Amino acid sequence: MRHNTRQFAVICKIEFLLFLRDFFSFFFTIVFPVLMLVLFGSIYGNTPLYPGSSLKSMDVSVPAYAVMVISVTGLMAFPLTLAGYKEKKIYKRFDATPAGKKTIILAQIIINLVMTFIGIGILLAAGKILYHIQILGTAAAISAGLLFSVACMFSMGFFFTAIARDAKITNLLCYLSYFVMLFLSGATIPDMLFPANVKKAAAFLPMTHAVDLMQGVFAGDGLGSHAKELLILGALSVVLTSAGAVLYRKKDWA
Repeated sequence: MRHNTRQFAVICKIEFLLFLRDFFSFFFTIVFPVLMLVLFGSIYGNTPLYPGSSLKSMDVSVPAYAVMVISVTGLMAFPLTLAGYKEKKIYKRFDATPAGKKTIILAQIIINLVMTFIGIGILLAAGKILYHIQILGTAAAISAGLLFSVACMFSMGFFFTAIARDAKITNLLCYLSYFVMLFLSGATIPDMLFPANVKKAAAFLPMTHAVDLMQGVFAGDGLGSHAKELLILGALSVVLTSAGAVLYRKKDWA
């Protein structure tokens, strides 16, 4: 047992170093959200949402950018790394050992989760220092919002790697879903600026519900006020993870 734990720790260490060496994953998880914060903050300032409001624009922008961090790791870094491993026959090599491919997948989940929370932590610190953002929600509500958002985005990425024939298809699915949701969900551009038809289309995107949930719990809403978002994100997480797991068991990735 101790040997297996040490072995897994070594794998996690290697995966962590590989993540840091991947410019795309590191930049868009750690640096890009802060740049977005500074860019939009310098353009629009940190004015109240409406006259007399205690909430300011950065108070709702930061939770949305937090979803962007989650989406970078869940829909880009995590699945694209797994797709690369699948194409390079690394799964096949792990399946030839007692560890199996589950080990490398679990290590990737842990590393990407850690980097997600580091990225969100840096973003919140920048928001506090630069714009004195308000976080009115309870730790329990915010943690639940993060958990459901992370579970949904990661399950989508996992599902894409399971259904895609090769890394090119995985890249297409991940890039397409990420950028469509990034610009239509309210994660970068406030959804209040969208036309009615765009808002209706955006309601079908999982990231839209993650943004609504995170903005709500950061503003002090109780989880009961966001039962719809919790249900959608939770249901998608269960369905996509289960479907992906079934597909992974059926394939030998030879």
